[in-house]
Amino acid sequence: MYICICNAIREKDLRRAAIEHSGDAETLYGKLGFAPQCRQCLEDAEQIVNEARACVPA
Repeated sequence: MYICICNAIREKDLRRAAIEHSGDAETLYGKLGFAPQCRQCLEDAEQIVNEARACVPA
């Protein structure tokens, strides 16, 4: 599923980035080579980042 339509960022790519890198959703967009455009996706993206990190064993 696409999380960010403007940049065509998929949920699976954002989850992977959340596990591999630190920072908030906006920072992770940068790690993926993008910047938020309309910013309507950031709240949902932040939730996905938090979910992905919660599933990683400490």
